[in-house]
Amino acid sequence: MQSILKRTLASSNPLRRCYANPSPRAFSQPPFRVRTIVTKRYTAEHECVAFDDETGIGSISITDHAQSSLGDVVFVELPQVGTEVSQHDQIGAVESVKAASDIYAPVSGKIQKINEALSAQPGLLNKSPENEGWLCKIKLSDPSELENLMDEEKYKASYEH
Repeated sequence: MQSILKRTLASSNPLRRCYANPSPRAFSQPPFRVRTIVTKRYTAEHECVAFDDETGIGSISITDHAQSSLGDVVFVELPQVGTEVSQHDQIGAVESVKAASDIYAPVSGKIQKINEALSAQPGLLNKSPENEGWLCKIKLSDPSELENLMDEEKYKASYEH
């Protein structure tokens, strides 16, 4: 009689059942997703590129320092989608109430997309130059060119002295 009671208690132990019969859901979860790395680099001419290593696409913008130096932006000229550009090529221009400034490609590649919102709202460059005010997306032809650009610390040091 005592052995029957021990077996009954042993089989009703929830922990024992968990280890004996693992849940099929425990092994059917999708694998975790690896986060992509976005590398942000700057030029001495105050352009910025945020490169996504997974897609190979860089988002080109002007820096916050550039937009504050320009003042209120009233017009933005952007490159055509599909245009092949080399590093340092002129790809557009920005006009403000104070000045006009050319935009140069920080890296080589093919223009994939332009920020069409800037046509109607050029002031986005003043509000959020490196985010909502991005200029164009470029598929980098030579990601090693990023190595010749400045990280944020070096960029800030270049104009704060």
